[in-house]
Amino acid sequence: MNGGQDLGGMHGFGPVAPEKDEPRFHADWEKRVFGLAMAMGLSGTWNLDASRSAREALPPGEYLTSSYYAIWLKALERQVQHHGLVTPEELSTGTASAPAAPVKRVLRGEEVAPLFARGFPSDRPVPDPARFSLGDRVRARRINPVGHTRLPRYVRGHIGTVETVHGGFVFPDTNAQLAGEAPQWLYTVRFCGRDLWGDQAEPGHSVSVNAFESYLEALEPERIA
Repeated sequence: MNGGQDLGGMHGFGPVAPEKDEPRFHADWEKRVFGLAMAMGLSGTWNLDASRSAREALPPGEYLTSSYYAIWLKALERQVQHHGLVTPEELSTGTASAPAAPVKRVLRGEEVAPLFARGFPSDRPVPDPARFSLGDRVRARRINPVGHTRLPRYVRGHIGTVETVHGGFVFPDTNAQLAGEAPQWLYTVRFCGRDLWGDQAEPGHSVSVNAFESYLEALEPERIA
């Protein structure tokens, strides 16, 4: 989705100012939002990629003027309503008007620590061999999907070099639509800064992007030179 979250290469947003010793949360409500998002994500109603997609689908103006966890909260409110877990009235009043809708799983407090200690690996076997190899020159496809994608706009249509072949991983584009994991090979592709940004690019600068196989296309031999 070409939404407000895809800021790479855009101007006018001011400098990035990292906060020294930044805490994980700046307010108690952020902790609660994070906890709610994790609990609902582990209910089996949707998955991690669907959560990302919901956040990125917020209207650009709303996305860009909301704080990080405000974005999480707004997306979560949309998701629970979309899946019929609450009504707009229940969300507004904070009072249930009907018995709770069933979910596949309820996350218990005692499960949290061991669950997060194990992590949530997304590597998966892929039946077909990798199409690209280390050092291959590839072009990022020009795509403008209305759904979720992990391919940044600023590299689309540009030529890069495969610098790592990672293996198979869950494909976010289908997983976000609850259409299956459809694992694909994942690569790290390095793009020359000058190719991306033109003459104003920092000399010697490059950008490396993790890209799934279907995001990439092979170059014809005559186009490699």
